[in-house]
Amino acid sequence: MSGEAERAGASRHEVEERLCTYFPGAEFELVDETHLHAGHAGAKGGASHFRLRIRHARFAGLKRLERHRLVYDALADWMPARIHALSVVALSPEE
Repeated sequence: MSGEAERAGASRHEVEERLCTYFPGAEFELVDETHLHAGHAGAKGGASHFRLRIRHARFAGLKRLERHRLVYDALADWMPARIHALSVVALSPEE
């Protein structure tokens, strides 16, 4: 992958596909908030900013930090070059 492609921000579609792979059957809402961060240092290289609300059985019985780690692990290879910021609300099916 070229250096320019590595700096390009992740698209909403790419992130959704990745989440579907790591959390099959998950219900989620993913909002691209990159445009709200224009001029921010993290947006300088083109990295994206997202807000995620996800519901999946893998989060049952886990503490908030453990849930967030699962989500961040799914996207780790894109951070921080393609995704600069990710706000996460991770819920179990019962919540």
